[in-house]
Order: sequence, then structure tokens, then C-alpha cells
Amino acid sequence: MAVRDTLDKIENLVAGASHVPLTGKAILDENELVHLVEELRKELPDELEEAERVMGERDGIIQSAQAEADKIVQQAKEYAEKLIEQEDIVVKARERSQAVIQQAQQQEHEIMERTREQSQQLRDDADQYANQVFDQLIAHVTNTFQGVKQAEQGLEQARQILQQAKVQMNQPHGQS
Repeated sequence: MAVRDTLDKIENLVAGASHVPLTGKAILDENELVHLVEELRKELPDELEEAERVMGERDGIIQSAQAEADKIVQQAKEYAEKLIEQEDIVVKARERSQAVIQQAQQQEHEIMERTREQSQQLRDDADQYANQVFDQLIAHVTNTFQGVKQAEQGLEQARQILQQAKVQMNQPHGQS
């Protein structure tokens, strides 16, 4: 900042100098100008060093910022790749789950159909068995009924024989 101040002083010295008429030249205080130039010589190396240091820092900051930016870009790329990969995984998982659900529904439908068919077959078999049992029962009852009728007829015959025997027993012995 001192260099600028010194340059401002030189500029003010030239601007405030007396001019030689019709020549465009100015009259300056030589000692003051020499003193300001010496000040510049002293300050300039410090200012240049400071400028070089700032430039070096600036380059370091730029390189660091560039490295950080590159790192951030790389991380963003990796993150994006992971998201895409995860998206693919999610899509594949959804597709697989849909396939599994469809397969399960198909199996459920097939099992239900087989169960209906087996249930109907069991009903038909049960009806057929019940009909057979009823037919056998009817035949057995019919046979039993016929047996009872025959027994009844046999009893009727036995009763008639007993009746006749009674009648014969009640008749006096010589009347036959």
C-alpha cells in the first residue's frame, strides 16, 4: 500500500508543479522527486515480495480449490453411479417380486382348481358310497322284511297247526 501512496505523492508533485510557459514542461523540486523515487525503491521490493507471496498463495489456493473441486466431482460421479446402480437393483427387485407374485398367484389358482376337483371327486365318491350303502341297506331291510314275512307265514302255519292240534285234543277220543 505504501507504493501507491508514494506514486500518489509523485503524481501530486507533477500535477502541482509550476509549468514553463509555451514548452509543456514543468519545474519540479528535484530533491523531493529523488526522495520519492528512493522511497519507491525501498518499498517496491517489499511490495513485489508481498505480491509474489500473494500470487504464490493464490496459486496454492487455486490448486487446492481445483483439487477439492475434482474430488467433489469424483464423489458426485461415484454417488450418481451408486444411485443408478441402486435404481437398477430396485427395478430388478420390483420386477423379480412381480414375477414371484404372479407365480404365487398362478400356483394358488392351480392349487385351488385341483382342490375343487378333488373336493368334487370326494363328493362324488361319497355320494356313490352313500348310494351303495343305502342300496345295501334297502336290500338288507327288504331281505329282513321278507324273512319276517316268511317267519310270520311260518308262525301262521304253526298257529294253524297248533289250532288244529288243540281242536283235535279237545275232541273226545273216539271221534276223529
